[in-house]
Amino acid sequence: MKKIAKFILTCLLLAMAFWLGTIASDKTVLSQDLIRLHVVADSDSAEDQQIKLKVRDAIIEKLETVMEELPDVEAAKAYLQEHLPELEQIANDVLRSLNSGCQAVVSLAKEAFPTREYDTFTLPAGVYESLRVTIGSGEGQNWWCVVFPSLCVSATSDGMEDAAVGAGFSDRLTGTISGKQEYRVRFFILDCFGWVENWLHGI
Repeated sequence: MKKIAKFILTCLLLAMAFWLGTIASDKTVLSQDLIRLHVVADSDSAEDQQIKLKVRDAIIEKLETVMEELPDVEAAKAYLQEHLPELEQIANDVLRSLNSGCQAVVSLAKEAFPTREYDTFTLPAGVYESLRVTIGSGEGQNWWCVVFPSLCVSATSDGMEDAAVGAGFSDRLTGTISGKQEYRVRFFILDCFGWVENWLHGI
């Protein structure tokens, strides 16, 4: 009887280890294959928040079609790195057109993000590659989305899932971030991994 119990326990532990391994694999995919868009306003005033959204719209308009045509995240990173001056110019053109006295700075780097819910998907906390647009002092509220794959403008759940699958996400991972009931526990553990990652990033 003890041998049977030990065998069953061993099988359960192996199954748990495999399951956690697949979640860790999903976390790696999210950390390595996504590029977030992070736009930070100069302040929390109503005017500065509206300016932030205008800058956001111009950046998304520039990148939406381009990102959809790139084959993978490495190509997307290379494109963004090469075009940082152009993207910064676009942001500053918007600021000038709005008679803002601020300047924008655009960079590509790793950043820690909290859990974030969007209309059609949710991303767990964690450290992600980020295209960051900082307006002026950068002390205002943030606006986040995903520039690669192009999820910012995928207004429907079908559009979001198509973009995720097109970027190489598994059905399991796509279901996890789209909030399907059967993946709720997976998302919770992914989120816990992300908060630990954020803590380590801040050390």
